[in-house]
Amino acid sequence: MFGRSLFNTAITPMCEYCANGRRSPDGQQILCKRTGVVQPDYKCAKFDYDPLKRTPKRRPRLPEFSADDFKL
Repeated sequence: MFGRSLFNTAITPMCEYCANGRRSPDGQQILCKRTGVVQPDYKCAKFDYDPLKRTPKRRPRLPEFSADDFKL
């Protein structure tokens, strides 16, 4: 139990979801505590993953079914 991670370990480091950075007011840049102003896809050696900053992908829409689809 202690050896397993709760999150995927194959996450590509990006400042967009790093614990050391936050979005600028215009939303185009990341304000990093360690590096300064960087692009969201920038990465550095001090990357610290913050799972709460990651936005999940939307689920695909389910197809519409009619009553005729379920008749034998």
